[in-house]
Order: sequence, then C-alpha cells, then structure tokens
Amino acid sequence: MTEEESPERLQKIMARFGIASRRVSEEMIEAGRVKIGDRVAVLGNRVSSTDLVLIDEVPLLRDSSLVHYLLNKPVGVISTSKDPAGRPTVVSLVPQIERVFPVGRLDSESEGLLIITNDGDLTHRLTHPSFGVPKEYLAHVAGVPAPGALRALREGVELEDGLTSPAQVSMVQEGLLKIVIHEGRNRQVRRMCESIGHPVLRLVRTRIGPISDPKLQSGLWRLLSPKEVRSLYSATL
Repeated sequence: MTEEESPERLQKIMARFGIASRRVSEEMIEAGRVKIGDRVAVLGNRVSSTDLVLIDEVPLLRDSSLVHYLLNKPVGVISTSKDPAGRPTVVSLVPQIERVFPVGRLDSESEGLLIITNDGDLTHRLTHPSFGVPKEYLAHVAGVPAPGALRALREGVELEDGLTSPAQVSMVQEGLLKIVIHEGRNRQVRRMCESIGHPVLRLVRTRIGPISDPKLQSGLWRLLSPKEVRSLYSATL
C-alpha cells in the first residue's frame, strides 16, 4: 500500500473535504453523527479511499471519478446524451471527461438549471418521486391568472395522467408566476398552466432542491462544489 493509499484519521479526512475543522469534526464523531459504512464511527478510526463515510447519513464524496455539472440550459437544446436528429444536446455543452447524463429533463423550449453527472445514486435520489426534491420555475404565462386559478394550481389540477400534487404558487408580477413542484412529470408546469387557461410563453427553472445560481449565464456550466453535492443528498433524506 502506498503512502497516498494509507488510511488516515477520520477527522483529518473530514477537515480536508471541508466538513469542519478537525476539532469540530472530532465533536461530530463523538456525537455519533458519523458512520463508516453501517457502523457508528469513534475517535481514532482511520479510513481509506474505499470506505464509505456518512455524515448525518449524507455520504462524504471522495470518488474522483464522479463529476457534477450545473448547466444553465438554453432554449433549443435537447435534454439527452444523444439525439438521432442531430440536434444539440445538454451533454455536448459540458466537458466530455467522463460519460455523463442529465438528471431529469427540461423540454427543448424550456431553459434554466439542469444537473449533469455520472453519479447514479444522486440521479436516482433527485428523480425518483418518493424523495420529493422541490424544483422552482419562473413561468411567463399568457394573461393574468385570477386568484381562483392560482388556488387551483396550489391545490392540484387534473391532467390526463392524474391529479397534480399541491404546489407552491405565487405571482411575482402580472403574468409571471413562481411555481415550486415536487413531481417530475413530462412538461408538467406547462400542462398545469394550460389547464387553467394561461399557457406558458417562457419557462425557466431557477432552483433544484437547495441549488440555485442567478449568475450562471445561459449556455454556461460550472462544477458543483462538494458542499453543494452534499446539500443535494441532504435534500433527499
């Protein structure tokens, strides 16, 4: 075993990955908040690169092969890895270091935040309806919805694939709605707005769970920080 592969003290690893200082990391270990695999860690434990470390049930990500991109998807780009018709895809907008895929979808006409990764566990957590991770949208709609129409969106509207779950809906200004949903049905926000007679003119996803970035320009991407990735895992607990 090389020096780089030698096990290190757990609190040292935690400090290196930005969890907390070594002293605070020791306090977290003593409080039983840290696990190595399925056992509660204790002071003095050492871990290697193959050990699964969980802090408050959230994994401490140390797999260097995992990448997590945050993309601001422009209109006209397809949320797939490949397109038989040759249209631009979201994967073509990020570095091709690893084989990555989009987490969920935004339809071609929609824009905004999309996570692209090769992290299968996180993808499952963010897309499976049982986890209910919120996604926030700004929807520019035709006309000005009446209070009753907004109430219908909040309480749930009947679509061809069933009643929608309650949503958070507010009118930012006339014709501009902020909508937060916990489901991931196909073109859901567009269909919800159509159901109340106010079709969407422009749709922008502005937040995925705890992740937002109003400074990220359309068509650009950045890497999510380890802290942001852990916050996404936390959002699924």
